[in-house]
Amino acid sequence: MAAVSLRLGDLVWGKLGRYPPWPGKIVNPPKDLKKPRGKKCFFVKFFGTEDHAWIKVEQLKPYHPHKEEMIKFNKGKRFQQAVDAVEEFLRKTKGRDQASSHNSNEEKNRHNSSEERGKQSAGEEKRKASLPEGKLKKGTGEGKKRVSSVSSERGSKSPLKRAQDQSPRKRGRPPKDEKDLTIPESSTVKRVMTGTVAGFKWPPSVSEPVKDSDPHFHHFLLSQTEKPAVCYQAITKKLKVCEEETGSTSIQAADSTAVNGSITPTDKKIGFLGLGLMGSGIVSNLLKMGHTVTVWNRTAEKCDLFIQEGARLGRTPAEVVSTCDITFACVSDPKAAKDLVLGPSGVLQGIRPGKCYVDMSTVDADTVTELAQVIVSRGGRFLEAPVSGNQQLSNDGMLVILAAGDRGLYEDCSSCFQAMGKTSFFLGEVGNAAKMMLIVNMVQGSFMATIAEGLTLAQVTGQSQQTLLDILNQGQLASIFLDQKCQNILQGNFKPDFYLKYIQKDLRLAIALGDSVNHPTPMAAAANEVYKRAKALDQSDNDMSAVYRAYIH
Repeated sequence: MAAVSLRLGDLVWGKLGRYPPWPGKIVNPPKDLKKPRGKKCFFVKFFGTEDHAWIKVEQLKPYHPHKEEMIKFNKGKRFQQAVDAVEEFLRKTKGRDQASSHNSNEEKNRHNSSEERGKQSAGEEKRKASLPEGKLKKGTGEGKKRVSSVSSERGSKSPLKRAQDQSPRKRGRPPKDEKDLTIPESSTVKRVMTGTVAGFKWPPSVSEPVKDSDPHFHHFLLSQTEKPAVCYQAITKKLKVCEEETGSTSIQAADSTAVNGSITPTDKKIGFLGLGLMGSGIVSNLLKMGHTVTVWNRTAEKCDLFIQEGARLGRTPAEVVSTCDITFACVSDPKAAKDLVLGPSGVLQGIRPGKCYVDMSTVDADTVTELAQVIVSRGGRFLEAPVSGNQQLSNDGMLVILAAGDRGLYEDCSSCFQAMGKTSFFLGEVGNAAKMMLIVNMVQGSFMATIAEGLTLAQVTGQSQQTLLDILNQGQLASIFLDQKCQNILQGNFKPDFYLKYIQKDLRLAIALGDSVNHPTPMAAAANEVYKRAKALDQSDNDMSAVYRAYIH
C-alpha cells in the first residue's frame, strides 16, 4: 500500500499503546516537549480524551478513508463519543468556513456598491458642471441646507456624548488614570475562557500565543504556556503553609492524565521493576511523556508491549539499577519487595554511590526502613513512594503519590511523578509514606466492605439495590469509587482494578500498625475478617468489590 503523506492539521487514526486506533488531530507540540529520537513521528491530540502523544508515522492512518473500517471494529461507548467529537469538530469547521465565505461575499458586495456609488458621484459632478450658473447655485443651497440639518442633529447630543466624540484619545484605549481599573483581554483568551476551560486561571503568555484554534485542544495548549510569576508565588506560598502546618509538602501537577503533556522529561535514565496492574500504567505514561525507560518484570513476556513502545529491556534488577540513574519498583507485598532488593541479581547488587532507588510498593514501615538502610549503606539514595489509586487511575496518569526519604531525590523525580500522577506529597522521613498509605487503604477497604454489607442487606429485606445506589449517589457519600464498585456488584463483574488479596494485605498491615502503638482498629479488624472469608471463597484475584460474595455465601 502506498504511503500516505500527512501534515499538520490532518485528522488521523492513531495507535496508542494497547488501545485500539483512536481518532485524533496532528497538532503543534509544546515548545519544551522533546521529539523522540529515531523514526519519524507526529504529535497527536486525541478526541474525546485529554490524551496527546508522539505517534510514529506507521501507526497513523488518515481519518476519512479508514472511518468506516474503524467504526465497524470498535463499538465501545468512549470510542463512539470520540468519533462524535470529531464529527462535531468537522461541523464547526465547516460552519466557520461557510461564515468566512459569506463574509467574503458581503465584503465583495460592499466593495462593488462602493465602486457603483463612486461612479454615480462622478456622473453627478459632470452633470453639475454642465448646468447653468443659477441652477448650480440653487443646488448648492440645497446642499448647504442638508448639511445644516445634520449639524443640528449633532447639536442635540448630550454634553457627555460631545465630550466623548471630541476626545483626542484612540478608541478602546483607557485614559491614564484608568490603567489600574481596565485590563485588556486578548480575543483568543476571551474565546477560550468562555469555552470548555472557563475555570482555568493561567492565561497564555505574550511570547507563546495559542497555536491552534481546535476547540478540543484549548485546555492542553493553555497548560503548555509559561505561567506568570504570580501563579508560582501563590503555589510556593501554599506549599510553605502546608509545610508549617503538617510537616509535609506536596507538588501538584499542572495538568493530568496525560494531560501531563506540559512535562519536560528528565534527562536521567529511568528504570522500572514490576509491570503489574499499577506498574504497567505508570511505565506507559513515563514513555508517553518522553522518558527513557528500561523495564524488567519477573514474567518477561509482560515487557514485550513496552519494548514495542520504545522501552529498553533489562535482564535482571541488578542490571537495570546499574545502567539507570533512577530505578522505580512496584511489587505486591513486603516479601516481594525484600526479595527484589536482597535476592539473587537483585537491586542491591547494582547499587553504587549516586544510584537512586524509589520503592512504590505498599508495604509496612519496618520493611521500607530496612530497605532504605541497605541501599544507603552502599552509597545509594532512597525514596519510598507508594501510590494511591487503581488500574484505571494508573493508566490515566491520575495517581496520588506519597513520598518520604531523600528530599533531593524526590525533587529529581518531579517529571516522573507528574507523568504518572496528579499529585504527590512529601511526608518527611522514611516510613511515614508507608504508614500513611496503609491508613488510606484501611479506610478504603473498610468502606468497600460496608458498601457490600449495605447492598446485601437491601437485597434480603426486599429493597432494590439499584435504588439504594441511586440514593447514595445523590447524597454526601457520592463518589466515583462508590459508583464503580456498586456497578461491579450489580453487574456481577469483578475484573480486578485493585486485587482483593492486596486490600486484605493492607488491612492486615494497618491493624498491625495500630497494634504497634496500642491503638484500637476494630472497624478495620471486622472488615479484614470479611475479606479473609472472601479469599477462602477463591476471590483473591478478583477486584476488591468481590468482598460482596462473602455476604451471599
